[in-house]
Amino acid sequence: MDFVKLDVHTHTIASGHASTATITDMAKAAVSSNLKLLGISDHGPATFGGGRPSYFRNLSYAQRKRFGIEMLYGAEVNILDGHGKLDLDNSVLKDLDYVIASVHTPIKKPGTIEENTTAYINAMKNPYVCIIGHCDDERYPVDPLALVRTAVEHQVLLEINNSSLSPDGYRGDTRFNTLMILNLCKHFHHPILMSSDSHGVKHIGDCSYAQEMVKLAEIPAELILNYSPGKFKSFLEGRKHS
Repeated sequence: MDFVKLDVHTHTIASGHASTATITDMAKAAVSSNLKLLGISDHGPATFGGGRPSYFRNLSYAQRKRFGIEMLYGAEVNILDGHGKLDLDNSVLKDLDYVIASVHTPIKKPGTIEENTTAYINAMKNPYVCIIGHCDDERYPVDPLALVRTAVEHQVLLEINNSSLSPDGYRGDTRFNTLMILNLCKHFHHPILMSSDSHGVKHIGDCSYAQEMVKLAEIPAELILNYSPGKFKSFLEGRKHS
């Protein structure tokens, strides 16, 4: 099994819950995890205690290398409604390296399969959203084919979330949903991104459960962006010119 070289769904103390780690702490942990690239993606302002717009605006001045680790700075924004409205304005999102869009309780109430799918699809139409976070959540059932087709059309990555797959995860048994997404991505030859969703330093770079699912679905290594920071950055750059 190849080694994970990048993790871009991580949270610091700026996310307001479950972490007391600073960006410096996270970078030090990334060194210990043998990562080459670390992305910081704190929660948007709709999350209790989440980052304010000024925090995300200031990330453009943050260091690009820490302890030899290449750094990217993004956000995990909240999808607020079925129209795909996000909790950070595009004037903020345009200056970030990447944007993860996710649904969270109690910020957005779970709906029907059609309602949940529509919310994700509309969020993917935002030109700055390049990753959909933990769309495996059992509480927010979706039409996986419609989800993947839209991801292919708008060049958005559907995250394989290690925290969801953990035995103590709180999104239900997400293995079936994960395998559906993986097999559809393989069918459309669409890239895969695994993430730790680490809140603090403890799980940075840990994609072990996600890797088990990737192996089970027989995803070709060339589709897995975590094994090549260059491919991940090329994916982000390619979206800017599409």
